Amino acid sequence: MLEEKNDNLHNADGNTISGAGDTFENGYLPDNKIVENSDLPEEAEDLKEQLHETEGQMPFAPEFSEEAAATEHAAAETDSEEEHHDEEHAEEVPDYTGFSMEQLATELETLVTAEKVLSVKNRVEEVRREFYNKYNHFIEDKKDEYANENNGDTTGFEYHLPLKQSFDGLYNQYRDKKNSHFKKVQTDLKSNLDKRQAIIEELKVLADNASNLKDSIKQVNELRERWKNAGPIPRDKYNHVFNNFHFHIERFYDQLHLDREARDLDFKHNLDQKLKIIARAEDLLTEADVNKAFRELQALHKIWKEEIGPVSRDHREEIWRKFSDITRQIHDKREALVNKLREAENEHLEHKREIIAKINAIASDKVISHNAWQGLIDRVEALRDEFFKAGKVPQEVNEEVWTAFKAAVRNFNGVKNSFYKDIKKDQQTNLNRKLALVEKANELKESDDFAGTSAIMKQIQEEWKTIGHVPRKYSDAVWKDFKAACNHFFDRLHAHRAEANKDEVDAFERKKEYLEQLKGFELTGNHKDDLDAIKKHIENWKTLGRVPQARRHIEGKFNKILDALFDKLSLSKKESEMVRFSNRLEQLADGDTRRLENEQVFIMRKIDEVQSEIFQLENNIQFISNAKADNPFVKEVYKSIERHKEELKTWKDKLKQIRSLTKKQDEAPAAEPTQNTEE
Repeated sequence: MLEEKNDNLHNADGNTISGAGDTFENGYLPDNKIVENSDLPEEAEDLKEQLHETEGQMPFAPEFSEEAAATEHAAAETDSEEEHHDEEHAEEVPDYTGFSMEQLATELETLVTAEKVLSVKNRVEEVRREFYNKYNHFIEDKKDEYANENNGDTTGFEYHLPLKQSFDGLYNQYRDKKNSHFKKVQTDLKSNLDKRQAIIEELKVLADNASNLKDSIKQVNELRERWKNAGPIPRDKYNHVFNNFHFHIERFYDQLHLDREARDLDFKHNLDQKLKIIARAEDLLTEADVNKAFRELQALHKIWKEEIGPVSRDHREEIWRKFSDITRQIHDKREALVNKLREAENEHLEHKREIIAKINAIASDKVISHNAWQGLIDRVEALRDEFFKAGKVPQEVNEEVWTAFKAAVRNFNGVKNSFYKDIKKDQQTNLNRKLALVEKANELKESDDFAGTSAIMKQIQEEWKTIGHVPRKYSDAVWKDFKAACNHFFDRLHAHRAEANKDEVDAFERKKEYLEQLKGFELTGNHKDDLDAIKKHIENWKTLGRVPQARRHIEGKFNKILDALFDKLSLSKKESEMVRFSNRLEQLADGDTRRLENEQVFIMRKIDEVQSEIFQLENNIQFISNAKADNPFVKEVYKSIERHKEELKTWKDKLKQIRSLTKKQDEAPAAEPTQNTEE
C-alpha cells in the first residue's frame, strides 16, 4: 500500500517524529522557525545548486491523509514492498485439464528451463497436480483390468509407467532449482540487510556531525545512491529498516535549515513526476490486458512510494485522490475479470457435478450382459474425457469435486468388477465343458465308422454352439484344438467319399464336355422335331450320371441353355412348364431331400392360393345383380375363373409328380452326411 500510515516512523532509534503530512514543515523547517536568506550559511547558494541536480531524489517519509486511509482497501493489492515483485507476479495459469499425460510431461520439460524459477511456480504445480490426477486414474483402470483377469484379486498387482519416472525426474530438477534459488535469495537478503544497516550507521554519524554542508550533502547523495542499489531485504525487517533510514535522513536535513525556495523547487519537481505517473495510470485504464495493467499499476505505486518525494500541501490531497481514483477503477476492472472467471469456474463446477451424477446413475443400472456392460464402459469413458475437458472449478472445491469424481468412477468399477467376477465363474464352467468336447472329438477323429461317427461329430458341434464364452486367454486355443479334431475327421470322410464317388467326378467331366457340345445346338424350326431333340438332350444328360455335390453348379448351366431353347419353341405354356419342371425335379431328387420337401410345400401352398382365388371369383358372381352371360364384366370374370382352373390343374400335376418322386426317395438308402465344422 503506498503512502500507508504504518510506513511512518515509530520510535526509530528511540526517537519519534510526527505524521507524514508534516514531513517538510516539521522535518525540514518548522512553520514557527522560518529562516531568512540572510540567516543561511555562506554555502547556501552552492547547496541550492546541488539540490537542483538531485531533484526528485530527496528522501521522504510517506504521505498520509484521511482520504488515503479511505482508499486503503481498494489499493491493498498494490503494496509492492516485496522486492521480488517480478518473480511473484507469474503469468496466468492455463487450463491443463484437457492435456494428456504426455502433453503435461512436455509442458513441464519446457517450464523447467525457465530462467526465473518463481515465474512458473504456479504453472509447474498445476501441471504436476493434473498429471497425478490422470496418472492415479490410469493406475486405477489398470488395476481394474488386473482384477478382471484374476477373479477380483489384486494382491500381486504392479504397473510401471516409464512416463511417470521421466515426469518425476523433471519435477525434481525444478524443485532443486527452486531450492537453490531460495537459498540464494536468503543469502542475498541477509547481505543486503547488512549493507543497508551499514548505510544507516554512516548516515547517523553524518547527521550528528554535519559540519561542512557542501561535503555533507554530497555524502548524503552518495549514501542514497548506495541505498537505492542495495537490493531487497527480509520482509519482516522492511518497515523498521526503511523507517530508520528516513528518520536519519530527516535528522540530517534538520541540520541544513534550507530555505523555502529550495524546498519549493523540490516540491515542484516531485509534483511533475507524480503527475506523469498519474498520466501513465490513466493510459492503463484503456489497456485491454487487465492483468498487465494491474501489474504495471503496482510498479507505478512502488515508484510513487519509494522513489519520488513529497509535494506541497496545496497539491498533496488532490494528486493522491486522482491516483487513488484511477487505482480503484483498475481494481474494479480486475475484480470484474476475476468475477467473470469465477462465474466460468462455477459453470464448470455444475457441469462436472452433472457428469459425476451421470456416472453414479450408470453404476446403478441393472445390466446382465457383456455387450450391455461394454456399452456402459464406453459411456463412462466418454464422461471421464468430458470431465477432464470441462475446465477449472473454484480452487476451494477442486479437491472435493475430484474426490467425488474418483469415488463415482471407483463405484462404477466396483459394480463392473463384481459382474465380471461372476462371469468368470460361468466362463470357467464353459471352458470345462468345451474341453470335454475337445477330448471327445479327439477320441472320434480316427474312427472308420464314417456314417455313425459323422452324426456324433455333428451333434457335439451343435452342443459346442450352445456353450457360452470362455476366458479370453483360452478361447483361441480351445477352439483351435476342437476345430482341428473335427476337420481331421471330416477330411478323412471326404477322402473316403472321393474314393467311393470316383464315378461322380467322371460324370462331371462328361457333363462338362456335353455342355460344350450343347452350346452349338440350333433349332430346325420344326416344332415336333425340335421338341423331341430337346427331350433327347435331357435324357442324354440324365444318363451321364450324378456329379459331386460341390460341383452341382453345372446343372444350373444346363438349365439356362434349356430355358433359352424352350423360349424359342412355340409350346403351350403348360407343356413348356411341365417339361422344365420335370427336368428341375430330377435335379432336386439328386440333391438334398430338404430341397425336394420345400418344393412340395411350395406347390401345396400355390394350390391353396389358386383354389381360394377361384372360390372368391365364383362367390363374386353370386353378388352381381345383372349376371347375364353377355355382360362384359361377367365374361371377364368367367375367363379369369377358367385361367385359374387351368393353373390349378398344372399345379396339381406337379404335386402328383413330386409325390411320386418323394415316395421313391423314401424307399432309397440315406446319403452320407457332409462336413459341418463350426467357425
